[in-house]
Amino acid sequence: LGALPLLGVLALEAVCYRVVQARVEAIAAPLDGIAGQLDVLARVLERVEREPVASPWLVARVSALRDGGAASRRIAALARAIAWLEARKNALFAPFAYGLMWAWHFTLAVERWRARSGPRLRTWFTALGEFEAMAALAGYAYERPGHPFPELRADGPLLVGEALGHPLLSEESCVTNDVALGEVRALIVSGSNMSGKSTLLRTVGANVVLALAGAPVRARRLTLSPLQLAASIRVQDSLREGHSRFYAELLRLRGVVERARGEVPALFLLDEILHGTNSHDRRIGAQALVCGLVEAGAIGLVTTHDLALTRVVETLEGKARNVHFEDELVDGALRFDYRMREGVVTRSNALELMRAVGLDV
Repeated sequence: LGALPLLGVLALEAVCYRVVQARVEAIAAPLDGIAGQLDVLARVLERVEREPVASPWLVARVSALRDGGAASRRIAALARAIAWLEARKNALFAPFAYGLMWAWHFTLAVERWRARSGPRLRTWFTALGEFEAMAALAGYAYERPGHPFPELRADGPLLVGEALGHPLLSEESCVTNDVALGEVRALIVSGSNMSGKSTLLRTVGANVVLALAGAPVRARRLTLSPLQLAASIRVQDSLREGHSRFYAELLRLRGVVERARGEVPALFLLDEILHGTNSHDRRIGAQALVCGLVEAGAIGLVTTHDLALTRVVETLEGKARNVHFEDELVDGALRFDYRMREGVVTRSNALELMRAVGLDV
């Protein structure tokens, strides 16, 4: 008979493989190149699974990885199956892989894994993601032993921060300021260019996010009630969506208003709103927006170069307050101290900045 039986088997395999080739490749193609990533994931899961934890919250997450067979072992098994599947592409092994129907067998192995362990994937990833998030917050707290944890109050809306600083600035460069919102619902922040207005908004926003996540804050003390953040900072236009910067800002502001109408009080942070239109429309629109947010029960800060907007304090009758940042000209150079002061700014530095960069004005 010679080689006839072998040729017959190969011919039969070729027919069978031709029938299932499309299904095999549909499963195998997306798996190429991920065996190494899964191996790393398995080692991370194994590290978390053997971590001794006492907190009920952490025990629940680690138990989700251990129950019904360790997640690390199951992911490692999938990584091995995919690694063997990828061996079919080795030039020296490819002829043998074809004869052994290698791709078929290991694709079936992957499908068996999916049927047995696939339903647990979402649980594993959720538990691992939450564990990683808590580890990140714990690491942040460990690296900043001098930063206090915030005090949460049920009555609100409320935000009182003493010596608030931006979490990403070094001790040497960080300038702190006090911010109090409660009876006073809105701070209208005026000031010259580069004086610190936008950084103040980011400082407040970043510390509120840290506080509500359960992390320490960059402050001497921070007391706040549950709040949802609603910000309009650094809005950009979109060529793909056909939105101008002004229209993109209007959409962002609509989202701010919608949040202010929700069940949880909003903290709005609005940076130079509506400066894409003329001063008359900007003043009317901005005042209406700020008044509407305050009437909806929100608290927040608004920065502006348009001093006409500072008159909204008169309309809100004690629910808003003017504060400002300023600079000084020393030997032809602008100096900033980044300290927030009461009242409306009385001078501008736009012309000085233009001259400083070589523009004739």
